[in-house]
Order: sequence, then structure tokens, then C-alpha cells
Amino acid sequence: MRILITGGAGFLGSHLCERLLREGNEIICLDNFFTGRKRNIAHLFGDSNFELVRHDVTNPFHFEVDQIYNLACPASPPHYQHNPIKTTKTSFLGAMHSLGLAKRVGARVFQASTSEVYGDPEVHPQPESYKGSVNPIGIRACYDEGKRVAETLFFDYYRQHQTEIRVVRIFNTYGPRMLPDDGRVVSNFIVQALSGKDLTIYGDGTQTRSFCYVDDLIDGFIRLMNHPAQTGPVNIGNPGEFTMLQLAELVLKKVGGPSKITFLPLPGDDPKQRKPDITLAQKDLGWAPTVELDKGLDATIEYFDTLLKEG
Repeated sequence: MRILITGGAGFLGSHLCERLLREGNEIICLDNFFTGRKRNIAHLFGDSNFELVRHDVTNPFHFEVDQIYNLACPASPPHYQHNPIKTTKTSFLGAMHSLGLAKRVGARVFQASTSEVYGDPEVHPQPESYKGSVNPIGIRACYDEGKRVAETLFFDYYRQHQTEIRVVRIFNTYGPRMLPDDGRVVSNFIVQALSGKDLTIYGDGTQTRSFCYVDDLIDGFIRLMNHPAQTGPVNIGNPGEFTMLQLAELVLKKVGGPSKITFLPLPGDDPKQRKPDITLAQKDLGWAPTVELDKGLDATIEYFDTLLKEG
């Protein structure tokens, strides 16, 4: 198939490009390089089935394709809060332009949504039926509400135009090609430990997250996209739940060195608990994560160690 991936040079997008190329597809990778990096996809440039287009999804785009994966949007708090208006526009307009293209060419279109649509959840773990607890005027709202309105658009196109849609809700994902400065907890802890700096925990360290290795996530993406009927939303994430303190101690144990753990105030609207209910993914997609945190951290630490040594 001929497949368009917006945000294709990013952390998740580059892994998706790689996997779909390996399966024999033609890939158009669209990216404006705000958080995407050419080094993530440089090894694919020699493949005749790979095409890179520099483009911002807030502007329309036109390609003849069979499938569209809409991944374009900064996903870590420091990056999406850098220009919150642009983040909201990217979420809304990226979804609208992806859906418009899908409608014109009869393509199936996939939205990379997020567990952030659940906000600071009052239900634990979070099933897809949970409507969320989001602050619409908080500092994270540009991302949270941007993704929520994107889901709204997807289901309105589905109902009004019968557009073939697939919506995934991504829970915390980690692995090689994360940005060292993206502000997410796994990369933060690893880079701090490798640099000999203290690991900073926001709050008292009892808040929890569930960490899904990138290869598992990409497998879930492809299973959902190619499912004959399931539109989603479908949670894709690892239900193994860890406190920030447990994660910090595990990283310190693996990296070693002089680093200690320090505590800073909790940012506004930071969720206290996050854990996916993956019953739907297991039942309809036959999907469940296979990579344990211990193993996934080893590969991620090795990646960052090499990156930091290269300077």
C-alpha cells in the first residue's frame, strides 16, 4: 500500500515508517521538524519506497494514498507548552486536513490520540468508556483538549461522511529515538543519570504511570489500522503500573554513578494515576504488550548513552 505518515520523523513516526517499509509498503513521511529529527529516518533515505516531504500539517496537503496515519503533534509538556496556540492548531487542523484527504481519496485514516484525553482520572484503570476529567483552561489543555477535539472531528467524519477511521489512545511510551530534552520522565531520568546529575521527581514520587515500549505500541497501531471494523478509540499501553520513585530507583540501579533523587513541586494538572484498561485491545486486536520495563529500559539507556557520547 501507499501510506502517508504525518509526524513521520518523530519518535513514534520513525519507528512506524521503518516497520511499514519492512512490510513492503510505500511510505510518504510528512514532517515540519519541530520535534521530528532527520537522524531518526536518515537510514531510510536509500529505500526507493520512502519519500520525505517537509510540511506543516496546519496547511492542507494532497497525496494519492491508501492509508493515513496522523501522528503530527508535539507530545511532551515542554514542547507542546512552548507554543500552546500552535499545539491546538496542529491537533485540530492536522486532524481536519488528514480527514479531508481521506474523504477525497477514499483512504482509511488513523488518529494518534492520547491517554491525556482522560485528564487527571477519577476512574482507575481507564477504560475507553471513561469520559475523562480535563481542565479546559489549564496549562496542559492545548494538548489535552486539542486531542479531544481531534477525536470529535474523526467521529463526525465517520458519522457524516462514512470515512473509514481508526482512533488509538496512547499511554506513556518510551524507547530509542526519544528526544533527550523532551521532558518525559523516562528520558529525563536516563539522561540525568548518564550525565551524573540528580534525578528530579515532581511531587512526592507516589504518582503512577504505565510504560509501553515503542515496538509494542507500533504493533498495536498496525493491528488497529488493519482491523476490518474496529474504529476505536482503543487504549494501547502497558498496564504494568509504576510510581515515579520506583522508576527512578530502577534507572539509578541500571546506570549507576553518583546521581541521587531530588524532589520538586508538582506541575499544574499533572495526573496522579495513569493506567490503561486494555481489555478491548486484547479482545478485538489480539494485542498485549510483550516487552517488560526492565528489558525496554536497557535498550533505551543504550540509545541515550550512544547519543550523549556523540555529543
